[in-house]
Amino acid sequence: MPDQEISLLKQREIEARIVGPLYRAFAEELGAARAREIIAGVIRELARQSGCDAARRVGGNDLAHFARAKERWQQDEALVIETLHEDDRRLDFNVTRCRYAEMYRALGLADLGGVLSCGRDGSMSEGFNPRLHLARTQTIMEGASHCDFRYRLEDDASPAKEKRAGDL
Repeated sequence: MPDQEISLLKQREIEARIVGPLYRAFAEELGAARAREIIAGVIRELARQSGCDAARRVGGNDLAHFARAKERWQQDEALVIETLHEDDRRLDFNVTRCRYAEMYRALGLADLGGVLSCGRDGSMSEGFNPRLHLARTQTIMEGASHCDFRYRLEDDASPAKEKRAGDL
């Protein structure tokens, strides 16, 4: 039987079923804040590597290639995306349905969904292209009606950082 890539949604579910109980155990031993901090750091590093891998997979790291790379996020109708603007310097879209958030809630892991999924986005884009900057002020995971993704390809080589509502 040939190797078949599983969808990202299924991959995240498998990960959550392992990381969730590990987080709970670490939180009991180390405290919730420290356990979350450790997991978030690991997730960010995995996301950076995933961004590098995605750029290689699609054959480039400009915004047009990034737009193609995000198609994997949508497999299994995992995301409903409304594109607002797309050119060579800017990609703006809203996610109006997120099955990742639905899955974390169904698993009883809504409190970790932001760390395990949403927290990847800035680091993933940084790995894809260090000049790719994400600004996002809200997520469905946090209870908003939609996630507002605003990507910019910066002119300088300063590292990309994800900004949240509290950082703006």
